[in-house]
Amino acid sequence: MVENRPVLTFLTHAVLILGVAIVIFPVYIAFIASTHGPGTFLRGVAPMLPGEHMVENYSRMLAAGHSTSGAPPLWLMLINSTWMAIIITVGKISISIISAYAIVYFKFPFRTLCFWIIFVTLMLPVEVRIIPTFAVVANLGLLNSYVGLTLPLIASATATFLFRQFFLTVPDELMEAARVDGAGPIKFFKDILLPLSRTNIAALSVILFIYGWVQYLWPLLITTDTRYYTIVMGIKRLAAYADQEPQWNLVMAAVMLAMLPPVLVVIFMQRLFVKGLVETEK
Repeated sequence: MVENRPVLTFLTHAVLILGVAIVIFPVYIAFIASTHGPGTFLRGVAPMLPGEHMVENYSRMLAAGHSTSGAPPLWLMLINSTWMAIIITVGKISISIISAYAIVYFKFPFRTLCFWIIFVTLMLPVEVRIIPTFAVVANLGLLNSYVGLTLPLIASATATFLFRQFFLTVPDELMEAARVDGAGPIKFFKDILLPLSRTNIAALSVILFIYGWVQYLWPLLITTDTRYYTIVMGIKRLAAYADQEPQWNLVMAAVMLAMLPPVLVVIFMQRLFVKGLVETEK
């Protein structure tokens, strides 16, 4: 029986509300800034209510962008970031689930060593191996291309590890029953393991989509053509330009628009995302 403690309940909710307010307040200030004129936030007093320039600022950034900053229109950068995030997500999950399946269910020499070699790559993020990776991409002629933006980021030791740990929890009786029914490795993978992995795939999809969306260093390094700029690169260019002639209303409008796709992904996949993180019984 759970005791009813009003004071403890009140303190719990107060802490949660305070935490939410701390997180939301900077986002609210960014939204307010995106609805005012260019000189409003240079007066030393930040307004707390929306202004009258919201439609003007957002439509300008989406349609034409900020040409003097060297960044293309925001809609093009949003499309580039969306494609990049989707390709990275699908590629990482596809490669990771297949490699984890091979490591767990196929008997071949040095399979444990292969897994640990994959796992050790967690210690080598893109920033550490960026020079040889850039050299390979440049020699293959993949600069200023979607393949160059996504291919070096597709392999994922983390996803491979998570899928491997999940496959180890699947009862061996399922594999034996599938084998008795005449199911081969491909059919067992497609008809049994993939449906069981649905929540794990959903949870990883959210995480990997956001990972691909916020990439900055790699796109900045291999992209010189504005047609392949991502939204994070565009915001950086706008912010750098703002140091010379501040137009924070346009910068904040770009920031708010850049937040929408990952937020929508989290909202629409929230149920499967939470279920994939907390579910223990398969």
